[in-house]
Amino acid sequence: MRPSTYEIGGEPAEKAILVSLVTDETRRSGADPELSLKELAQLAETAGVGVVGTVMQNRDVPDSKWFVGKGKALELKELVRECGATTAIFDQELSGAQVRNLEETLDAKIIDRTQLILDIFAGRAKTREGILQVELAQLTYLLPRLSGQGKNLSRLGGGIGTRGPGETKLETDRRHIRRRISELKRQLESVALHRSLHRERRKKAGAVQIALVGYTNAGKSTLLRQLTAADVLAEDKLFATLDPTSRALKLPSGKEVLLTDTVGFIQHLPHDLVAAFRATLEEANEADLLLHVVDASSPMRDRQREVVQQVLAELGAAGKPTLLVYNKIDACSAASLSLLAGGPETVRVSAFSRRDMDVLLRRIEDKLLGEVGRFRLPAERGDLAALAYRVGEVTERRIEDEWLLLTLRLHPADMAKYGGPLEPYRTEAGAASTEMGTEPE
Repeated sequence: MRPSTYEIGGEPAEKAILVSLVTDETRRSGADPELSLKELAQLAETAGVGVVGTVMQNRDVPDSKWFVGKGKALELKELVRECGATTAIFDQELSGAQVRNLEETLDAKIIDRTQLILDIFAGRAKTREGILQVELAQLTYLLPRLSGQGKNLSRLGGGIGTRGPGETKLETDRRHIRRRISELKRQLESVALHRSLHRERRKKAGAVQIALVGYTNAGKSTLLRQLTAADVLAEDKLFATLDPTSRALKLPSGKEVLLTDTVGFIQHLPHDLVAAFRATLEEANEADLLLHVVDASSPMRDRQREVVQQVLAELGAAGKPTLLVYNKIDACSAASLSLLAGGPETVRVSAFSRRDMDVLLRRIEDKLLGEVGRFRLPAERGDLAALAYRVGEVTERRIEDEWLLLTLRLHPADMAKYGGPLEPYRTEAGAASTEMGTEPE
């Protein structure tokens, strides 16, 4: 795998100028270019790059040769020289030709937002699966941008299947990368199958799964630590963790569920990265409940929430039961808090408040076990009693003559799937009920 371009942590390995182009398409999308540029600075900081200047240009459309205008490219050349910068990082994705032309003009390394994110992921990936996923995304990104390396004819290869007479080094590199991409995809298919088997086992065991999803640095890993005492990395950095981590979570009723932390999202998240991490992100798609964590203190919180919803829609998880969790309210002003959306699908917390965590646990339980059901079962029907315990949490249990009276907090999905035999014994208004001393047929 190609190593990270940047040094993660420590003193900045390089100095960079950040460049953003504001086009008509940017204005139509409603995105805030200044906030996006600030986020790019955070990404650069995460990658260990020192930012020594920023440049923003307004154009109707990008220049096909230099991306920015020719005049702006020459200005950038002067700025790079004056600031002693070695790198220019662009907030938008560049083509291979644009990178080549800019490198020749500026005499500096040219990186776009996508490559910066990929390099950060390369430095963060620790597990075999994460390393495979990042390498696949890197190679998929690199393949169409291979140029300028093999214009001179290479010498002949020395064996069957090697390059033939006159074949360029560039073509050889492309063939090698395509082979490696195919191999990585095969290995990741095996990983995806392994994950699928794990999910099937959990389903058969009746395990309830909750997935933490959200923008990068919204505090998902911190919430996992606080709720489950998990020993996972939690830092105030973008993409602090990449690999999904699952831990048992005990709800107030005593029921245990599985809480999974997933990789964070970001605007303009490279499509190659989403494709490579699809097996990991499927954890969100298979969850019974999503906790969508939003950084309440971020000035971009509304935009960040939209980005997460868009990615979830791409994964087919848009319709999942979701609890919107506004985190970091301890870092918000009173005016900012007043603008937060409220309602039964929303909760506001600080991950470091025990009281807030207790509130969050109760809200999770309400979402998973929302409806209260009361049932009057024949005492000798042990199978029905066992089923009742399976589809809900028993909060009250009484024996009255030959009847077992149960009050349940029902798990909606389990009740819909397995609870049919219990319905005739329900004593709630509006449901089928039994008369005293009479068992339904």
